Amino acid sequence: MSLDTAYWQEILNRLDAKAEQMVAQIGDKCPHFAGEDGKFDDIGSDWWTTGFWPGLLWIMHEMTGKDLYKKAAWHWDGTLEEWFVKPTVELHHDVGFQFLPTAVIKHTLTGDEDGLRRGIEAANFLAARYNPVGKFIRAWNEDKYGWVIIDCMLNISLLFWASKVTGDPRYKHIAVSHAETTMQYGIREDGSTKHIISFDAETGAYLENFGGQGYSPESCWSRGAAWGLYGFVNTYRHTGDERFLNTAKRIAHYFISALPEDQIPYWDFRLEDDKRLYRDSSAAAIAASGLLELADIVPLGEKNLYARAAERILRSLTENYTTWAQPEHEAILLHGTGSGDSFIDVSLIYGDYYYVEAVAKLNGWKHRIF
Repeated sequence: MSLDTAYWQEILNRLDAKAEQMVAQIGDKCPHFAGEDGKFDDIGSDWWTTGFWPGLLWIMHEMTGKDLYKKAAWHWDGTLEEWFVKPTVELHHDVGFQFLPTAVIKHTLTGDEDGLRRGIEAANFLAARYNPVGKFIRAWNEDKYGWVIIDCMLNISLLFWASKVTGDPRYKHIAVSHAETTMQYGIREDGSTKHIISFDAETGAYLENFGGQGYSPESCWSRGAAWGLYGFVNTYRHTGDERFLNTAKRIAHYFISALPEDQIPYWDFRLEDDKRLYRDSSAAAIAASGLLELADIVPLGEKNLYARAAERILRSLTENYTTWAQPEHEAILLHGTGSGDSFIDVSLIYGDYYYVEAVAKLNGWKHRIF
């Protein structure tokens, strides 16, 4: 596919100016969402989204060379590490989302030994959540011993990284086993995804699936589909196993075919109530970045299918969902939705992160975080 390189370079330049402004506006806050006032909240640093703001900064540092971004991002992996010895119920399978865009990318770009140590520490934490009988990584804490969620398909990238840097294949074995279980029970034949699948933690037997953040158990939460698409692409890249590539393609085809005219999905692809038609720009950004990964690894004759779909999504986000005209707004993307019950029509920091990640890829960025 022939990309409009001048267009995407200009968008990167815009993001540079925007991100510099965000550094000044956000300061020491730990951002998660911004509502109508355009101001990000300041959520606890153990929350699952903690890594996305520093991850955005690390990408901008690499793409621009500016120390401003590096300085603002540097401390975050140390802040997160403190939660390994603090009482919290928020550290769980999402340590991948927290430490890949902080400790791992920090070590990748700078060689920082603390980043390496903290990344491996997080990988050990994630690997310890593996249930060897059910062959899955437990998602959340408290009494949800047998719950698995589609989001974890991107978190397991932390385990593939850990195998690479340590030479220990056990991390990779756990990641592959979890991906196989998710592929078997969490992906429908048509490529739609389930959010939560539940197992008997003692026997490993599959029990049922829940709608979770989706509309219903039979529906398809769009951000979940985006997590799955991207996660199975990554699993194929790390394993070369065609089963995972074919699964990624099935999800991609479902996602692309279900998009509305402006290419930005509603928060669920199977809604029965028109009054709940909220867009989710974060699902669009995640899927676009995953589609670019898919385009990068498929044969030449297939590349355009996925690359063009990614660019259509990103152009729509850029032209219709950004805050360019609102310089006081602390976020980049508008109209994100966490679910049909929470964080409706807001800006979400992970939407901003994956949008920046995708634009960076279109400008030649090669240091993959996930």
